[in-house]
Formats: sequence, C-alpha cells, structure tokens
Amino acid sequence: MADISAQLVKELRERSGAGMMECKKALVENHGDIEIAMEWLRKSGLAKADKKAGRVAAEGRIFAAQGNGSAVLVEVNSETDFVAKNPDFVTFGNNVADVALKSNTNDVDTLKAAAYPAGGTVEEATKGLIATIGEKIEVRRMARALNDGVIAHYIHSGRIGVLVALKGGSEELAKGIAMHVAAMNPAYVRAEDVPADFLTKEKDIALSQMSEKEKAKPAEILEKIVGGKVSKIISEVTLLGQPYVLDTNTTVGEALKKEGADVISVARLAVGEGIEKVQEDYLAEVQKAMQV
Repeated sequence: MADISAQLVKELRERSGAGMMECKKALVENHGDIEIAMEWLRKSGLAKADKKAGRVAAEGRIFAAQGNGSAVLVEVNSETDFVAKNPDFVTFGNNVADVALKSNTNDVDTLKAAAYPAGGTVEEATKGLIATIGEKIEVRRMARALNDGVIAHYIHSGRIGVLVALKGGSEELAKGIAMHVAAMNPAYVRAEDVPADFLTKEKDIALSQMSEKEKAKPAEILEKIVGGKVSKIISEVTLLGQPYVLDTNTTVGEALKKEGADVISVARLAVGEGIEKVQEDYLAEVQKAMQV
C-alpha cells in the first residue's frame, strides 16, 4: 500500500480513463505494476458495468455524421468531462454516429440494438467501453434531419450540436444558421410557431407593466402599444426574428430571404440537458481515495 502513490494512481487514470477508486484498487491488487493494472481494469470492468447503471452521467459529447441527404446528432454521456476527452470514448461516439446515420432510425433504443462496427451491438459496445473506462457511459439521445437540398451540422466545443435543413440557400448559410442556433438557442423557428398561451401571457405582462396614464389611452392606441411589446418578445424567441450572429445588422429571416431560402427543420442537442447533476469535490475525492 505504501508504494501506491497518488502520482501512480493519477498516471493510471490518465492512461485508462477509469475512475479514481478503480485505479487505486487495480494498483493495490497488482502490487503497483501499472501495466498489469491496466489489463486488470479491462478484464474486471465488464462485470461492473451493470453496477454503474444507477450513477449520474451528465457530461459527455455530441457527435455528428452526415451523408446522402441525411444528418444525425448523437449525445453520448459520461460521468465526467475528463472521460469525454478520452480517445476511446471519442472513437466510440463517432462510430455510434455513423451507425445512427446508416440505420435510418430516430429511436435511441433501436440504435442501441443496431450492429456496431467492431462486432456485437451498440449496447454491447457501450458495456465494453464501461469496462475499459470505469464510468457509466450512455447513448442517451439522437436527432435526425432529412432533406433533398441543403443540410448542415455544427458542433460547438463537443457540447452543443445543431442540424439545419433548408429549402434553397447554400451550405454556407445553413452552417451559419446552425452556429446561430448553437449560440442563441431560439425556442421557436417562426412567429406562427409561438403558442397562443405564450402570447396571452406576454400581453398580460405588458399590460401590468404599463402606467395608469398609458392604460387610460384609447383602446386602439393601447392595443398598438401592447402589440409592439409582444412583437419584440416574439422576435427575441424566434429564430427568424433574432439578429443574425454572423451579421447583427440583419435578422436570420432577412438573411434567408436574401438567398431565397427557408428553414425546413432545426434540431439542437446540448450535453446533459434535463439531467440533474451531482456536484462533487474532485480534490476531496482524491484525498479520500488515498486515505482508504
């Protein structure tokens, strides 16, 4: 035990991508021999895969694949962003995205049951990766765009992925709009997509914020004032109404109109959306691991 230094544990973790406690145990079981410990992790990890199913995997990456009039995004989650940078994890994610593209499915469960390039299914390959890495790994979500015309995908820092399909326009425009969606995350594409209850709520808010003097104005003038405020809100929450991030002097709608284009579909995935993350003190974890 005295020979198992924090540096040795750190080195094994960097090489294997496995968790801190797994690395320490592997070294203890193999008398500090890092090469044998690596093999031990690989052999023992698969049996532990199911035990990790209850853990929270809120980190990870978004992967994309495109071809033959189709494009897909796949979210693959891990427990830590450290593992999300692991080369084995990245290779796995890219392979899964390719499988998703060729599978023609929009269903994650169907994707998990699809054949993986190295053999077995995607689900079986996931368990194999858990064996190697030592963290919960999950193929969580996917999105697909189909179009005979222009499709573009954009991945921002591995954590946000966007698909945009256009009628008309250019790949450059579609890519620019995908970048805009990644940055601004509009709730709706166009004004007619905004729900009626949202508009009613915004009208009520606009009225409540007005002074008594403003409220005393004639009904037609009051309606114009409220309508103007609501129109501004609609522009803020719709893709076509927002100032285009690549040219803030124009809106996305105006940029599309300039090229005679229109949006067919938009999909956006961000890592960990909707997952309640557990806050952990990594330094405390290391210190605790070395004391056991």
